[in-house]
Amino acid sequence: MFVHYRSPGIIFKKEDRAEADQLFTVYTKDFGKLEILGKAIRKISSKLRSGAEIFYLSEIEFIQGKAHKTLTDAILIEKFENLKNNLNKLKIAYKVSQVLNNLVSGQEPDEKIWQLLEETFRKLDKLEIGRHPPTTLRKLEIIYYYFFWNLVSLLGYQPELKGCTIQGKKINCDIAKIIKVILRKDWQILPRLKLEPSHLKLLKNVSQWYRIKICG
Repeated sequence: MFVHYRSPGIIFKKEDRAEADQLFTVYTKDFGKLEILGKAIRKISSKLRSGAEIFYLSEIEFIQGKAHKTLTDAILIEKFENLKNNLNKLKIAYKVSQVLNNLVSGQEPDEKIWQLLEETFRKLDKLEIGRHPPTTLRKLEIIYYYFFWNLVSLLGYQPELKGCTIQGKKINCDIAKIIKVILRKDWQILPRLKLEPSHLKLLKNVSQWYRIKICG
């Protein structure tokens, strides 16, 4: 008799397998990051399809088999419809998913990472698309960097910021201030930051450098 496990989870990656299967990578509240096989889920008749889709927040049920975990139920909680209907929001969601997949390994629950991931997807979904596209794009990028810097901190790699340096490396002073605001999770200030394209380029460079540094 198989034991059935359940947990809320966000599906952030899927791959087609065999003729009609899909392998889902899910970050769950109670079990952390999991890979779960949805058997025959690509068939139109599959009852699992309605709750198992990329970037869905669903109540996931699975059993542990000899070779892999198998999806037995998926009940949709939140579709994040605004996110899925906007190409720019989708791009950020994929960036968030990629860094999560690369930096988090193994089945280990972490309530704070779960809260950060859920918060990030909700902010992406709810961000209003204004009449000035460049401003909206900058706000979307900030949501990604918010996720990145807080994730690495939760994983034990919180950056040492002193003045205009990070880990002893001198960086642009404005970028150092932005990272400090991000790590304070100050959403009163973050949306009002006047970011120029040059700021985002520098922030991208520093983030990539730090990611390489901690990953080796």
